[in-house]
Amino acid sequence: MIVSLPVNWIIIIDVFAWTFFHLAISAICLKMPFSWFLKDHFWFQTFSFEQSGKLWQRLFRVKTWKGLILDGTIFLKKGYSKKGLHGTKSRDLMVFAAETKRAELTHWLSILPAPLFFIWNPVWAGWVMILYAIVFNLPIIVVQRYNRGRISAITAGTRGAMKKKLVSK
Repeated sequence: MIVSLPVNWIIIIDVFAWTFFHLAISAICLKMPFSWFLKDHFWFQTFSFEQSGKLWQRLFRVKTWKGLILDGTIFLKKGYSKKGLHGTKSRDLMVFAAETKRAELTHWLSILPAPLFFIWNPVWAGWVMILYAIVFNLPIIVVQRYNRGRISAITAGTRGAMKKKLVSK
């Protein structure tokens, strides 16, 4: 701990800091251009070992608990709700897949501030903050990869033409 504070203040600062980081990172990701999420960046691609999302279902039984995760749009009153599909047309699926990329990026970035908590927390609490960041964000990342894998399998044949239409809008 670099800064020594009473426990009550540490707890208050932790709650406000996490709230700030989650909201700020979400707002930044919401401001990113939609077209950026339509691209097949390496870190967003569905890898063959994921078996179009089947790996995540087999390892974590995603279908049984993904409905329990709150959608961030209820807090920000902005964005694209991923609680369900907004349609089954190719365009709808491409938009949903792009929004899963936005959500995944948001949650990867939300893990990054965790080491800052060592500044005002005792070492053991700093590690608790890192654990919190991982436990809170990884399930959401898994759900995004699961959903995107399933959508990628469905849209594989129409992807190129649809992206051109979406980017041009």
